[in-house]
Amino acid sequence: MNCLPRVYFSWALLTVAVIPASSGEMYTSLLNVKQAISVERKLIDYLRTYIDQELERLEDIKRFYVKVSDLHTELYKGPGTAMANPLVAFTLIKRLHSEWLNVVYSNEALENAQALRSGYEDKEADLPKLEDLQGAAKGLMRLQDVYALQVTSLVRGRFQRVSNGKPIDIYMPTVSVPLSGDDCFLVGKVAYEQEDYYHSVQWLEESVRLFRGTGGEWSPENEGTLEDALDHLAFSHFKTGNVSYALSLSQELLHYDPMNGRVLQNVEKYEKLLVAASPPRVSGLRRPTTKHVRTRDTYERLCQTQGSQPMHFENPRLFCDYFTNDNPGLLLLPVRREVLSLQPYVVLYHNFITDTETEDVKRIAQQGLTRSVVAAGEKQATADYRISKSAWLKDSAHSIVGKLDQRISMLTGLNVKHPYGEYLQVVNYGIGGHYEPHFDHATSPSSPVFKLKTGNRVATFMIYLSSVEAGGSTAFIYANFSAPVVEKAAIFWWNLHRNGQGDVDTLHAGCPVLIGDKWVANKWIHEYGQEFQHRCSLNPEE
Repeated sequence: MNCLPRVYFSWALLTVAVIPASSGEMYTSLLNVKQAISVERKLIDYLRTYIDQELERLEDIKRFYVKVSDLHTELYKGPGTAMANPLVAFTLIKRLHSEWLNVVYSNEALENAQALRSGYEDKEADLPKLEDLQGAAKGLMRLQDVYALQVTSLVRGRFQRVSNGKPIDIYMPTVSVPLSGDDCFLVGKVAYEQEDYYHSVQWLEESVRLFRGTGGEWSPENEGTLEDALDHLAFSHFKTGNVSYALSLSQELLHYDPMNGRVLQNVEKYEKLLVAASPPRVSGLRRPTTKHVRTRDTYERLCQTQGSQPMHFENPRLFCDYFTNDNPGLLLLPVRREVLSLQPYVVLYHNFITDTETEDVKRIAQQGLTRSVVAAGEKQATADYRISKSAWLKDSAHSIVGKLDQRISMLTGLNVKHPYGEYLQVVNYGIGGHYEPHFDHATSPSSPVFKLKTGNRVATFMIYLSSVEAGGSTAFIYANFSAPVVEKAAIFWWNLHRNGQGDVDTLHAGCPVLIGDKWVANKWIHEYGQEFQHRCSLNPEE
C-alpha cells in the first residue's frame, strides 16, 4: 500500500461503482468467515469417510501381516524342509511377486486418497486463499496494536493488556482458543515478510516457546517447524540490533541442522560483529510508524475506551429527549434521541430499526457484498486501512429500503432520495475490521463523490445493524470522544458547515472489531436537494 503523507483522507465511495468480487477476500467480511464453517464441515465428512475406508484397509493389512509373521514363526523356522514342499515354495514366490506388491502399492489406498483429494478439490474454490491467511494475521496484529494486547495472552486465548505492571482482561470470551506454535509462526512470518520485525519478534518468540514445549515434534498439519521459527526469529533479532541473541538462536538452530551453510555464515557474521570495536546497539522493538495516521495515539486511545470519554458527558448542554422533529409521523411514536456532541453535532437515535428489519437488510445485502473501496484520486481501490465488505441497496431492492429512507427523512428533515441521497450502503466488517480516520465528505474536487452532480456530502446517517461484544466504536478524533456500537440505533452528524466548508471536527474512524460481527448501513446525504430543508446561513463564517 502506498502511504499518503496527509493527515486525513477523503475516502468517499461512489454509489454507482461496481467492484468485482475477489476470490481471496474472505478475511474482509465476518459473514464469509462464518460461511467457511459449512465448507470445513463438508471436508470433515470427506475425512471421516477416508478414515473409515482406511481403517478397513488397515485391517486387511494387519491380517496379511499376521499371516506372513505366522509363516516365519512356525513354517519357515525349520532347516529348509518347508521349501521341499512345492506348494509352500509356490505360495512364497507368489506372495513376494504379487501380494507384497498389492499391499505396498495398494490400489485401494490410492482410491481412498484420491477420493479425499477430489472432495477437497471440489471445495477448493470456497477455501481461504493466501491473501486471507495474511489478512487474518494482519488483523490479529492490528488488534494487538490498537487495543495494546499482550501477545503472550493472545496465545492463551485471552484478551489482556498490561496496566500498572499487571495484566488486566479487556474482554473474557465465551470461547477461548489457544494458538499453536505453528499458528504463531504463520503470524510472525507475515510480519517478517513485510520487514516488520517489531511484530515478527513477538510472535516468533511465542512460536519458538511452544515448539520447544512439544520437543520440536512435527505434526503433519503444520507448515512451520522449530527450526523454521528459530531461523526467522534469529534474523528478526539481528535486524532489531540484538546480535547476541541472534547468535544464540542461530547456534541452537545448528544443533538441528549442523550443515546449514547459510546459518553457519550468519553465525560467523554475528561473532565478528560482537567482537568488533563498536558492535551495533540494541535498538529494541519499535512499532512501525504509519504515515497516513498522524492522529494514531488519539485514535487508539478512543478505541481502547470502547465508548465516550468520561469528561464528555459532564457537558451540561448535552441531553436526551423524545424527538419528533415536528413531523406528524413521529408525534404518536417519538424517537429517543441522545445528543452526543455539539461540535461537531452528533446525535444517536435509539431503536431506530427493528430486529426483523435488520435481518432483512443484512439478508438482501449478502449476495452483493464486495470488498469495500476508498477514493484514490478519481478512481477507487481497496486498501488495508479499510477492511470490510459492502453492498449498495436501491429502494427498489426491497420495501424495507424505502421505509428506512422515509424514516431517515422524517428524523433529519432532509431529502434522501437518490441522487440527493446515495443508495443505502450495507457494510460487514472482517477480522479486526476497521476504517482508519477519514472524512465522509470529499476534500478534493476530483473526488468520486462529485460524479453524482449533487454537491458534497452534507450529512451522514449510520445505522447499527448488529451489536459487538468488544471494539468497533465510532471514534471522533478531534472532538475527542467515541460512540460505542448500539444495536438497532442510528448515529447522525453534519459533515459540512452551513457555508459549505468541510467540518474538520468530523474526522472519525471505525475502530477495529475485537469480538463480534459488526454490520452497519450508511446513508450519505448530499447538498443539493436540501435548499429548503437545510438552508445556508447569511453568515459566511458559520
